[in-house]
Amino acid sequence: MVQPEDGAAPTGDPKTGERTSGLFEVHHPLIQSHLAVLRDASTGPAEFRLLIQRLAVLLAYEATRDLVVDPIQVETPLAVTTGHRLGQRVGLIPILRAGLGMVDPLLHLLPAAEVWHLGLYRDEETAQPVEYYSKISDTIPVDVALILDPMLATGGSAGIALATLRNSGVKSVKLLSVIASREGITEVESNFPETQIYVCAVDDTLNEQKFIVPGLGDAGDRIFNTPGL
Repeated sequence: MVQPEDGAAPTGDPKTGERTSGLFEVHHPLIQSHLAVLRDASTGPAEFRLLIQRLAVLLAYEATRDLVVDPIQVETPLAVTTGHRLGQRVGLIPILRAGLGMVDPLLHLLPAAEVWHLGLYRDEETAQPVEYYSKISDTIPVDVALILDPMLATGGSAGIALATLRNSGVKSVKLLSVIASREGITEVESNFPETQIYVCAVDDTLNEQKFIVPGLGDAGDRIFNTPGL
């Protein structure tokens, strides 16, 4: 029986507890169990969507550990006590269209989060991302941005999203992907070394079509049940 390691590494600054940039591969028995079903080619669209949502929540739990909170006074039925509320504005940036599958569960955790959108599609001949839609504020940047994309393959789409957010003035950006390739991680770390990357698993290779292997296929097609389109 394989016993997954607990938590995510690296852990960040041991003095302050604040996480620095780098790769955080989140190890947890629930993640390993859900991920195995997610990868299975026989898993249907409804269950696939549900699994993406569950894994998004587990990734977000780790990615939001270092959010700043402010103390507040709360009156319970019995007494007044000190509680806490989030002290930062958080933005969710799904990369269309697969990233949409990760938005709703994160809004349950962060109901006040702002949702920005970035539309990218992959040119099938060059495997390069092409931007077709952008709804990202460049006037009042959020404090923390979470880029949502189930797959980090070549790193091209993530790079466009990260560059856009950097140009918009966002100081803290985290990338949440269910599965990442080593090539994609290297691409992001090389060009955006300040970024925190949270993943459930790292796969070794990309095939000739630049799909992650073993991966799980096309996440967008499996979420929206559009094989072959």
